[in-house]
Amino acid sequence: MAVNPMELRDTVLRITGVNPRKCMKCGKCSGTCPAYDQMEYHPHQFVAMVEKGDIERLMASPSVFMCLSCFACVERCPRGVEPAKLIEGIRLAMIRQKDANHMTMNDVPALLDSEMPQQAITSALRKYAK
Repeated sequence: MAVNPMELRDTVLRITGVNPRKCMKCGKCSGTCPAYDQMEYHPHQFVAMVEKGDIERLMASPSVFMCLSCFACVERCPRGVEPAKLIEGIRLAMIRQKDANHMTMNDVPALLDSEMPQQAITSALRKYAK
C-alpha cells in the first residue's frame, strides 16, 4: 500500500505542532547540533524535507536515530521552528507505520556506563519509550 507523502507530512506536523514554513534557512540549528558529523541529513535539512513532504526519504535514513534529542537546535532557532520535534515526530510516525523502532526502553540499561551524561540517559529513555 503506497503512502501519500503529503498525508505523511501532515501526520508528522499534527504529531509535533511544528510549522516548518517559519524556517528562514539560516542553519543555526545544524551549526549547534552535537551529532552533525554523524548525520546524513542535518536539522535544517529535516525541516526543509518535511516542508516538501519528503518524509519517506527521512524515514529511510539512519539520521532519524542519530539525533540525540538534546534540543540544542530548538534553543538556537531564532524563529522557534523546533527541528528536534520534527525528528521525534518522524520517529513516532515510523513506529506507528512500520513498527520500525530498532530498540526498546528495556534495551537502554544494558548500554549505560558510568561516564554517560544524565542528558543522554534521559534522551534515550524518552526516545525509546514511545
